[in-house]
Amino acid sequence: MPKKFEQFTYTVWWNILIITIGSIIFSLGLKGIAVHHHFIPGGVFGLSLLFYYITPVISAGVLYFILNIPLFALGWMYVSKRFFYYSFYATVIATMSYELFVFDFGIQDQLYAAIAAGALCGVGCGLVLRTLGSNGGLDVIAVMLNQKYNFGIGKFYFLFNFFLFIFSLFVLDIDLVIASLILVFILSIVMEYTMSSFNERKLVLIISDKSQEIADEMISHLKMGATFITGKGAYSGNDKNVIMAITNNIMLKRLEQTVFSHDDNAIFIVENTFNVLGSSFNKRKIY
Repeated sequence: MPKKFEQFTYTVWWNILIITIGSIIFSLGLKGIAVHHHFIPGGVFGLSLLFYYITPVISAGVLYFILNIPLFALGWMYVSKRFFYYSFYATVIATMSYELFVFDFGIQDQLYAAIAAGALCGVGCGLVLRTLGSNGGLDVIAVMLNQKYNFGIGKFYFLFNFFLFIFSLFVLDIDLVIASLILVFILSIVMEYTMSSFNERKLVLIISDKSQEIADEMISHLKMGATFITGKGAYSGNDKNVIMAITNNIMLKRLEQTVFSHDDNAIFIVENTFNVLGSSFNKRKIY
């Protein structure tokens, strides 16, 4: 990611734009698909919808906003004021768009509806979580626990949704609960993919007797950085310089060709890494 663009992504207007788009897409998935099939999308909005299905006295969007008030108080005290403002804005946009949208995508098949709703909601949630804020709801508590106590965000979501769906079994048909689980599963996958888009890096380890030649060409022709890690062959006992490099999908093939053009017997190891912070890579995300 170019340095200027990376700095731009930390500006207020960029964050507001992405939060607005993400929150609207999230609401489209809920109001256009999930509600018409009585799905539970998990999280605080899922809890709001469950109460709405039981007693439709108050709108799920309004109830979602009310339930967020104490959570935002925690975000203000324990995370940061900037995180609070962005997350509050995301919740306001999600609530307003949910209340204003009145339409149906017209998907009749329950399985297709669960997949489509999960995909839309996942894209929306992922876009918002790429910013310096959150979608509100569980995100506030999850980020707080992760920042303060290093408690995994995924673990917290799992525990909350586990009890939510257990309770749903006493209220909804089991087919609806299973379809809702499919929705949440799709949502999680799409959300993770959306968050990692354009950020995924490849960690490459190169073991070769011609490591110096390879490293020189990486620096001079591929314009890539490289680091030598001192290693020793367990069988031969010979010292070796293992090259460690971080690259992306575009440059990976060129790097592979460079390595094997110098040494047919080289070992080329590639690992996916979600995020790389520091130096010329991504800036650390501070809420």
